[in-house]
Amino acid sequence: MIIIGEKINGTIPSVKKAIEEKDEKIIHDLAVRQADAGADYIDVCAGTTPEIEVETLKWLMNIVQDATDKPLCIDSPNPRTIETVFGYAQKPGIINSVSLEGDKCEVIYPLIQGTDWQVIALTCDNKGIPSDVKTRIGITDGLVEKAEKYKITPDRIHIDPLVIALATDNQSLLKFIETMKIIKEKYNNIKITSGLSNISFGMPLRRVINQTFLTLAIYAGMDSAIMDPCNRDMMATLLATEALLGRDRYCRKFTNAYRKGKIGPKKD
Repeated sequence: MIIIGEKINGTIPSVKKAIEEKDEKIIHDLAVRQADAGADYIDVCAGTTPEIEVETLKWLMNIVQDATDKPLCIDSPNPRTIETVFGYAQKPGIINSVSLEGDKCEVIYPLIQGTDWQVIALTCDNKGIPSDVKTRIGITDGLVEKAEKYKITPDRIHIDPLVIALATDNQSLLKFIETMKIIKEKYNNIKITSGLSNISFGMPLRRVINQTFLTLAIYAGMDSAIMDPCNRDMMATLLATEALLGRDRYCRKFTNAYRKGKIGPKKD
């Protein structure tokens, strides 16, 4: 599993406060903690007003890149913002995100053409987020076809089928899995990702829902997740699932994480 650390996001109250107060230490520590916990990429999302988003993203990117050598996942709903800050990244990472909304593909795809950058592609368009599998597959086809024009191969694309809250649609997980299986059958080496917490909006015991979703999604073929790697229960679930699926030779990753105190009861 590819882990994209989600904690540096201006929509989180503590991060919003750190951004407003220009508290570099909090951002630095969040980057280090996520890297140490097992994140492969560190997502940076300003979550601010458009007027200061570029300035804020640059500030976040500089701090994170000073704190860790993990590549960035540059996160903004505005493709022009990503285009502006793109050059401040010190190494290839992931762009979050493109979709068939507006001209996002026409801005982002040329930006990463001929590079090692990857991209998260959302299955939504100008009509919004579809609830049915067929429309999600159609949007995926459009995203892949546009990527091909810029020689961006499927192995560089993380499709996010945009799981709907279970409280809104109790077929949400089943539709996500069906969409994922069809996409993987159609496109060789394409990746599937998701924001784990979306499934549990409006539900009690959200952590339990999120952990169970993670287990089932990994089993069905999900490759990456935007998640909190500092959540010990979530990381234990991920590592246990991979061990049970035979992906962790001799269960070394699970055992080492336990011995190092990264999962299980906190040691005094």
